Amino acid sequence: MEKHAAEDETHGSTDDSSAQASGNTTGIYRDRLTPKLMLQLAAPHTWPGSVMPVLGSVAMAYRATDTLQAPLALLLLIICVLMQSTANALNDYFDFKRGADSEEDDVAVDDAVLVYNDVNPRSVLIYALGMLACAFAFGIIVIVHAGWVPLAIALTGAIVVALYSGGKTPISFLPIGEAVSGTVMGLLIPAACFYVLTNGMFTAFVVLWSLPFALGIGLIMLTNNTCDIEKDIEAGRRTLPVCTGRQYARKLYHILLVLWVLLITLIVLVQFERSLWVILFMLFACIPLVKALWANPLLPKTRIAAMGQICSVNVALGTFYAFALVF
Repeated sequence: MEKHAAEDETHGSTDDSSAQASGNTTGIYRDRLTPKLMLQLAAPHTWPGSVMPVLGSVAMAYRATDTLQAPLALLLLIICVLMQSTANALNDYFDFKRGADSEEDDVAVDDAVLVYNDVNPRSVLIYALGMLACAFAFGIIVIVHAGWVPLAIALTGAIVVALYSGGKTPISFLPIGEAVSGTVMGLLIPAACFYVLTNGMFTAFVVLWSLPFALGIGLIMLTNNTCDIEKDIEAGRRTLPVCTGRQYARKLYHILLVLWVLLITLIVLVQFERSLWVILFMLFACIPLVKALWANPLLPKTRIAAMGQICSVNVALGTFYAFALVF
């Protein structure tokens, strides 16, 4: 980061503790947290991780009630996207404060705001907490409509968001990150949304139907962590790929990819046989995407491509699966 002239200092803001942690010894920050940077911190390219489970829950609820509550579904989508955006911004903040991110880590410019921009880290933290507050403010409408059960699930999600990147030993530093993110976003989100959209209905089948979403989200995390093995070792992380090594992490990755597609196919075949034609179209459309992801070596230099590929596969499989649940 280049040094700034004295005349620019009056335009910055100071934060001594953040300056020391980030290597900015002057405590002067030239760049403001603009709407463009806010959007980058929210990381829209990762939103399939929250959008697809909500889409799935809408499909499940419609299947169960023959009713589409579009305004309520849109509200739930906004809440879930805000929660994920909070997690993304907090992850950037804590990684930067710990020195876990740098320009040498093969991260895209729009995926590391604090690395490539001289922004006060404290403003990023305030922004993240503001998004979380907005999510809970919108959640009041949901509570009025559906009672306290969604609030309990939302609080669980908020606690996980905080613990994932923050604390003395964050979840992101442990070999359980994939399982935790898959469970919270892939199982709890659909369960909560289904409960709200069906006016308090719940069935164990919702958990079964949500498993493909949990697998897809877990694979997003596994993609990132496998590409980041070297970086995570330097940062002191003990992620699952760090513990197993890249060779075995890729083997597990390929097994889960196959299981993901098979699970969707089996669920539809056994419980929604009339929708089997959707799965045929899904396989035809998604095989090229899955093959490209399969061939990715999941190295630091292929991280950006791998993350784009796994998010694209999530969107494709999730969309076809949601259609199958409806029809």
